[in-house]
Amino acid sequence: MAGEAAVAAREYGGGVTASVVVTCLMAASCGLIFGYDIGVSGGVTQMESFLNKFFPEVLIGKQGAKRDAYCRYDNQLLTAFTSSLYIAGMLSSLVASRVTRQVGRQNIILAGGALFLAGSALNAGAVNIAMLIIGRMLLGFGIGFTAQAAPLYLAETAPARWRGAFTGTYHGFLVVGTVAANTANYFTDRIPIWGWRVSLGLAAVPATVIVVGALFVSDTPSSLVLRGQTDKARASLQRIRGADADVDAEFKDIVRAVEEARQNDEGAFRRVCGKGYRHYLVMMVAIPTFFDLTGMIVIAVFSPVLFRTVGFSSQKAILGSIILNLVNLCSVIASTFVIDRAGRRVLFLAGGTVMMISQVAVSWIMAEHLGKHHAKATMARGYAFGLLALMCLYTASFGMSWGPLKWVVPSEIYPVEIRSAGQATTISIALTLSFAQTQVFISLLCAMKYAIFLFYAGWVLAMTVFIALLLPETKGVPLEAMRSVWAKHWYWKRFGKDNKLDAQINSLGTTKKFPHHH
Repeated sequence: MAGEAAVAAREYGGGVTASVVVTCLMAASCGLIFGYDIGVSGGVTQMESFLNKFFPEVLIGKQGAKRDAYCRYDNQLLTAFTSSLYIAGMLSSLVASRVTRQVGRQNIILAGGALFLAGSALNAGAVNIAMLIIGRMLLGFGIGFTAQAAPLYLAETAPARWRGAFTGTYHGFLVVGTVAANTANYFTDRIPIWGWRVSLGLAAVPATVIVVGALFVSDTPSSLVLRGQTDKARASLQRIRGADADVDAEFKDIVRAVEEARQNDEGAFRRVCGKGYRHYLVMMVAIPTFFDLTGMIVIAVFSPVLFRTVGFSSQKAILGSIILNLVNLCSVIASTFVIDRAGRRVLFLAGGTVMMISQVAVSWIMAEHLGKHHAKATMARGYAFGLLALMCLYTASFGMSWGPLKWVVPSEIYPVEIRSAGQATTISIALTLSFAQTQVFISLLCAMKYAIFLFYAGWVLAMTVFIALLLPETKGVPLEAMRSVWAKHWYWKRFGKDNKLDAQINSLGTTKKFPHHH
């Protein structure tokens, strides 16, 4: 069956059409709201106007000369402002999986954009901590919905041979959102008293882009077939692939895959735990776990706080973050050109190695030069800039590897019957870990000091070994033929065989139950 699908895939008509580009840009722009949010909170939490209004105790503690350089921002309520978004996102991404199957990917994206719009309005007008946190949770619900649907939208719409580049654009937009947020913070930081309101309120701009964009595109062919709208699905596929393209082979494969999925519709989460799906379950847990333990999420969120810790002024700390985000953006753009040529594994392994070396070096500089001399809690200027350079190297290697691949690989490896459940699990694990990390990072920095970077370097070593041994190469493989990749893998083939057999039995069953209507 995998062989048939592979042959069919080679004969799929259509290339990159205007419709594919527009649809993918709309879905990828969901990354904007996620990125804006990651970027905005770290800058705002070190703005004096914001701290003065909501967390005056942090400001008083920060000015006390006795405070340890690493512990200036250690306040659990302040970190709850950042982390509440992730716990809300985790809850909504689990709900989104079930709802997506009923209402389609397009409506989920629409709902996510609307929730995000409401959250940004509430945050901009906040007069107390409760309003801030409720606003952040609404943003989180919006992110949970869109982060679940958008990568699937991209994977199901893009032509197989360019799928990596198209799915990677979600992460590209996420980084653009982070750059925009830090740039906004840089200018609003100069506005006394209410500058932070502008930063938080500007989140409404990307949310509006998504709501308007989602109204103008059709749902994905897979999602339409799943909801029984085969005529619409075919028309959608024809529009995406181009008027002249022959979409018969691809459409038959989509219908066949969806019919298998429909027979096994109930219990997608239960089925993931079965023996034939063991490899998917491992990846479902491992990829988001390792992604979060690269330490990048805390560097993205707290880089302004980190730069303040080593002695940069507020403006310079935000400028340092902007530099990191621009490096990330350039490397993500470079990655989209390489991802479908070099393949997933090469990028994972090379990126992991450079990230590890950078983190060990950052840890060494902080150990040697931060808070050593009793008179100065900050480090010498040359070392502070050296630290920024190493952070740039680390960010560049992340942007080439784990950044985009964390979205690309999970969205393409799952078979259609568990695709929504797999994506939801991946996103909710990632958001739960982001919640835990953003909540404890400042306390960890205070307790572990420079060793926090050695902690992350250890995880990067573990994940690089894991990828080398257990992740097969998936570049250029059509979604419908993905099972064959696992069936050939030295370790996973023992589970893949069961899975393949299971698929063939299902396919015989579906042919009887759901005769083809072509």
